[in-house]
Amino acid sequence: MKRTLSSMLAAALMLSCMTAPALAEGDLGLTKDVKPATEYTAQINAAVYDELDFSDTQEAEFAQRGLIDAPENLEILNEDGQVIWSQAAYEFLHDYEKAPDSVNPSLWENTKNNHQYGLFEVCEGIYQVRGYDMANLTVVKGDTGWIVFDTTMSVECAQAAMQLIEKNLGSYPVKAIIISHSHADHFGGIAGVISAEDKADESLSLEEQLASGKVPVIVPEGFTKNSIQENVYAGKGMGRRANYQYGVLLTPGATGKLAQGIGMGQSTGTVSFMTPTYEVTQTGETLTIDGVELEFQITPGSEAPAEMNTWIPKYKALWMAENCTGTLHNLYTLRGAEVRDGAAWANYIVEAISRYGKEADVVFQSHNWPHWGNDVVNEYMLNTAAVYKYINDQVLTYINQGYTSDEISNMIKLPDALNKVWYTRQYYGTVAHNAKAVYQKFMGWYDSNPVHLNPLTPTESAQKWVEYLGDVDKVLEMAKADFDKGEYQWVAEITNTIVFADPTNENARMLCADALEQLGYQSESGPWRNEYLSAALELRYGNSNLSSSAKNTGELIKNVSAPLLFDYMAIVMDKQALAEYDFTMNVNLTDVGEKYGVRFKNGVVLAAQDDQSDDAAITITCPKNALFGIVSHNAEIIEKAIQVEGDAELFGLITDSMNQFPISGNNCFNIIEP
Repeated sequence: MKRTLSSMLAAALMLSCMTAPALAEGDLGLTKDVKPATEYTAQINAAVYDELDFSDTQEAEFAQRGLIDAPENLEILNEDGQVIWSQAAYEFLHDYEKAPDSVNPSLWENTKNNHQYGLFEVCEGIYQVRGYDMANLTVVKGDTGWIVFDTTMSVECAQAAMQLIEKNLGSYPVKAIIISHSHADHFGGIAGVISAEDKADESLSLEEQLASGKVPVIVPEGFTKNSIQENVYAGKGMGRRANYQYGVLLTPGATGKLAQGIGMGQSTGTVSFMTPTYEVTQTGETLTIDGVELEFQITPGSEAPAEMNTWIPKYKALWMAENCTGTLHNLYTLRGAEVRDGAAWANYIVEAISRYGKEADVVFQSHNWPHWGNDVVNEYMLNTAAVYKYINDQVLTYINQGYTSDEISNMIKLPDALNKVWYTRQYYGTVAHNAKAVYQKFMGWYDSNPVHLNPLTPTESAQKWVEYLGDVDKVLEMAKADFDKGEYQWVAEITNTIVFADPTNENARMLCADALEQLGYQSESGPWRNEYLSAALELRYGNSNLSSSAKNTGELIKNVSAPLLFDYMAIVMDKQALAEYDFTMNVNLTDVGEKYGVRFKNGVVLAAQDDQSDDAAITITCPKNALFGIVSHNAEIIEKAIQVEGDAELFGLITDSMNQFPISGNNCFNIIEP
């Protein structure tokens, strides 16, 4: 069984009276500087060359295959001249013959492969722009134009990608856009591909949309709801955590940011949104667009709550969305999201093999590069499915043997044959945190030890540990000695405990940062490396300089339904301010023709459509999106767009009680400190 934090701290307490390294009291020689790899980190990274077969160059060859054109230096700017995407920042990769000591060699190889950017031919008639954002933009040639699969995250990146396509392949109209799933890095650039005026009328049938000459936007069932929920309900919290996962503030380099496993990171341009015009609802549904037959496979609950793969028989090409990506993906993503179903994910891939595997000559997807050859395609998909199924099943085995989440994540290992497959390595997700995801899905957060049923907060617990430990300087000397022995995880744990007890303790902050930095250098996963290095940066310099990663056109927000808006109102409301109130507000939405009765009961918001109260304390009449004036406490919108009848003072209390959640600047919530 894994040693608990308490047992390790108790051991430290017992040892506190023993002889420590000879240092002046409180002087550990620590600085804020970025440090090189230690000899222990260098040894761990060097051992990777013995573990994996670096003579197997299939993935590197596939990453380069089919290149048509690429600019010598790629930097994409926004309208203000700011760099929102750069491959030029990674030119340092060419300065090294092998991975530097501060980088896991496996991640280094993945980074070099993800640095391959430009316009590529998948097969005659299918082309991808890769490395112009974290996700790819793909075009399929029809009789008269392009069918576009996914549109990158940013408008500016999508525009640059389409310009590269036009330069090399000619100018053709966009006949349809297919969005594979409900994550912003796949739909955010849509306004860079078509204008709102180009989009087809969603009230028409698909046949009528195609006949109109406008562009249908085709998505899997549930796309809009899931896209909005993920970006609105917990958007501020996820945005803050995404800064860690994607290393927003890290500088690319041998001691900084590298690839993320599914690309070089997220662009920081303008995120757009357009309401879909057609939803695919079932596997096997076939559409013909511009002479190209497309057969869809619906895969909800795999990589996204709404996702679909596409078989293109004309080209014997299988689009696997984000269900196969050339890396181990996430059953749980570090930024936070719904836990994904590893068994279902695996079964969808097996279903795709069964339906299309006999004919497929190439499999390609929304991240990374294709895989060619029928045997390679089938092995690629089967190995990918096997990894997710293995993690799911092995975790359940350990659960039934009584092991806890932390124990399982430290125990579980892939079979050697799967572990050494380059395209299932841990560049994005990891076996450890995906194992915890399976545990969470089936068992929740509780490990059944009643001591952990209602624990103290980290700060309260840390303060008691420091009180018991007594001589913090002595503990820090011991931690520095353990750091010098390469025990970085333990050092990070004990020093972070001290930071939570006393965030002003500079020695604890700097030593914790140094330990996290070495853990980052050892990480094969790009997001893990980012998490460790971002935390080290904040311990050294604080979080006051954080900034959000992208701008939003507001189109996603405009498409939030009234029920979702009331849900969001309930999320942001200061519930204590209304804890003693119980009243109803009737809401009449003039532009969508909807009526709601909204009950405010003791800090809770409960909305019911077409169920208004005869004795409502307040009645408001407004367009749907004017409700954002209430949520954002925007006095101008409220005055201009919302007609209020009844208790104006009570309505003012509602608007005054809406919390705002900044994810940047001095008000940004802390992560690595209290």
